[in-house]
Amino acid sequence: MNPVSFEPKQMDHVQIGERRFVKLLSSEKIQARITELATAIREDYSDKDPLFIVVLNGAFMFAADLIRACELDCEIQFIRLASYEGTTSSGVVQQIIGMQIPVAGRHVIVVEDIVDTGRTMDAFTRDIQESHPASISVVTLLLKPETLEYPFESAYVGFEIPDAFVIGYGLDLDGRARHLEDIYQLEDEEQA
Repeated sequence: MNPVSFEPKQMDHVQIGERRFVKLLSSEKIQARITELATAIREDYSDKDPLFIVVLNGAFMFAADLIRACELDCEIQFIRLASYEGTTSSGVVQQIIGMQIPVAGRHVIVVEDIVDTGRTMDAFTRDIQESHPASISVVTLLLKPETLEYPFESAYVGFEIPDAFVIGYGLDLDGRARHLEDIYQLEDEEQA
């Protein structure tokens, strides 16, 4: 049996229910930036045996590509934090799946899909700090600087994007669109 060749669809927009989304970032741009982030992390952590803490569900695609590209001896832990309902933040951060690996004395790298208000990362990094890690860094694929309400600084930011609801490459709308290889933004929020 011969293998089936797959040609990914290059779509400029997608429709989910009544909502139309337009392409914001292509998969090629995303992968190129991940390579750059991975190179920086590899240089900074090559002798530190880092613990990557991946925030589910949205960061799973980003984390898989990033951690493979880092080529580091490391451990990986998954957690699940929730603060969104539909297209808006609920204002409450809930830890649904918690930490299993002790972080005391470890160099922790939190992998997040998007930092919006900064509330989730602020709350989570404060929780981690109580366990006395050697260091904590956050790597995020997307950052919305216009919407930050909490302090957020990181040497590892993929892209700064406008204040728009985005889907694709792990990001979802009520569980849908995570599989898309590009990132799309809600059309009526498109910046001119």
